[in-house]
Amino acid sequence: MSADAVEVTDSRAYPLTREDFQTDQIVRWCPGCGDYAILAQVQRTLPDFDVPRENTVFISGIGCSSRFPYYMNTYGFHSIHGRAAVIATGLKASRPELDVWIVTGDGDSLSIGANHFLHMCRRNLNVVVLLFNNQIYGLTKGQYSPTSPQGQRSYSSPGGSIDAPFNPMRVALGANASFVARAVDRDTKHLSEMIRRSHAHQGTSILEIYQDCIVYNKGAFHELTDKSSKADEVLYLEHGAPMVFGRAKDKGIRLVGLEPRVVSLSDGKYSVADVLVHDEYDTHGTLCDILASFQERKDFPRPLGVIRNIERACYEDMLTHQLAAASDRLGTPSLQALFEEGDTWVAPDME
Repeated sequence: MSADAVEVTDSRAYPLTREDFQTDQIVRWCPGCGDYAILAQVQRTLPDFDVPRENTVFISGIGCSSRFPYYMNTYGFHSIHGRAAVIATGLKASRPELDVWIVTGDGDSLSIGANHFLHMCRRNLNVVVLLFNNQIYGLTKGQYSPTSPQGQRSYSSPGGSIDAPFNPMRVALGANASFVARAVDRDTKHLSEMIRRSHAHQGTSILEIYQDCIVYNKGAFHELTDKSSKADEVLYLEHGAPMVFGRAKDKGIRLVGLEPRVVSLSDGKYSVADVLVHDEYDTHGTLCDILASFQERKDFPRPLGVIRNIERACYEDMLTHQLAAASDRLGTPSLQALFEEGDTWVAPDME
């Protein structure tokens, strides 16, 4: 999106509303697409952050989700496939004061963009990543994606995909992401809270959002949103709270060694006191990885909420400090002087 798309006014002069973040562009997603709910929650939540629109940037790659910058009345960049993290890194390195959001899909970030996704997490760039996961390629008409489950039938896998799917949470944790959370498009209240939590974190915030592709993978997360099954299929995480779920709150997660097990809390053998307590500040990462593994286990609930939330130094802060230290030691650099020195250049003593 060009700079001309943003009204040249100081948005701090008046309270912002959802309407201030809406554009005059027609929202072009399929009717019933989960992207509408995500867009609405982002636009409703942004005014609460008290960040001027002029300091807010949305960067996307390629895919259905990547149309997002057109619908946000902020600065934005619709980049190329898988490269949103690269653009965001350059922007935060040069303008660290900006509030930068990355909007991406499971294909955009975990296929062609997987390498950049990993390095963004390990560097701990201070950005919010909204990772829309519909377990399918929607924009290119229904091929299986890196997160499609084995057996997924699609136009590119009519016999069923034989690829083992990526688990986005475990990928992010493996790259030492400092904030990892999950929400689902239809649970708008919880989604809004996860957007708030992600934005409050200093560092790379990975928010995976299960999103229903109404055309090519309809109902992929039906059990997590349907009233008849949701209570038994979802584990809402809360720091310091026991991991209890079920319609009657009669099930819990218990660790036997490092092996998680679902136990009954109604047969008298176990009580809430025996249940695993969530710790989102798990710096070691073992508990976080165990939670992330639940989606790969049959008869386990799917965790929603903040899985990990730890403090690490932000990449752009360290870069700014390093550049300032170099400038103090070597003086203000001059590109013109470097050009005029001759054909060779000797690196200064770094000690």
